[in-house]
Amino acid sequence: MKALFLSALLIPYLVLAASGSPDSSFYKALAQGGMGEVDLGKLASTKAADPSVKDFGAMMVKDHSAANQELKSLAASKSVPLPHGPGVAAHAKKAELEALSGSAFDKSYVANQIKAHQSTVTLLQKEISSGKDSDAKAFAQKVLPIVQSHLSAAEKIADSLGIKSHQ
Repeated sequence: MKALFLSALLIPYLVLAASGSPDSSFYKALAQGGMGEVDLGKLASTKAADPSVKDFGAMMVKDHSAANQELKSLAASKSVPLPHGPGVAAHAKKAELEALSGSAFDKSYVANQIKAHQSTVTLLQKEISSGKDSDAKAFAQKVLPIVQSHLSAAEKIADSLGIKSHQ
C-alpha cells in the first residue's frame, strides 16, 4: 500500500523529468497557436479582399514563423516535444475561412485574430507571472510586446472594417 502511494506521488515528477520543463504545456499551447497563425496568415495574405488584411496576414506569417523557430529551438533544448500542427480547432477555423470570400472573409479572419491574440496575451502573461521555467518566462517576456502589437493592429483593422464586437 505504501509503495503504491509513493508511486502515485512520484508520477508528476517523472512526467516533469520526461518533458524537461515544468512549463511544457505552455510550450505546446504557444507552438500550436503559432502554427495556426502561420496557416491562417498564409490564407489571408492570398484570399483577403482588403489590402490591410492581406498585409496583416503576411505579417502573421513572417513574425510567427520567426517566433515558432525560436520556440522550437528552446523547446528542443528542454526536451519538450511540440505538436506537429496547429490542432483541430485551427483546422476547423481554416476550413470555415476557406468557405468565405470578400469582406465576409476579411471580417471573420480579423475577428478571429483578435480573439486568438487576446488568448495568446493571456497565456504569455500567465507564464510571466507564474511560470517555473526561467527560459520560458524570458521567451514570454520577449514576445509579449509583439503579440500585443499584433492585437492592436488587428483591432485597428477591425475598426476600419466596421467590426464593433471586439470592444
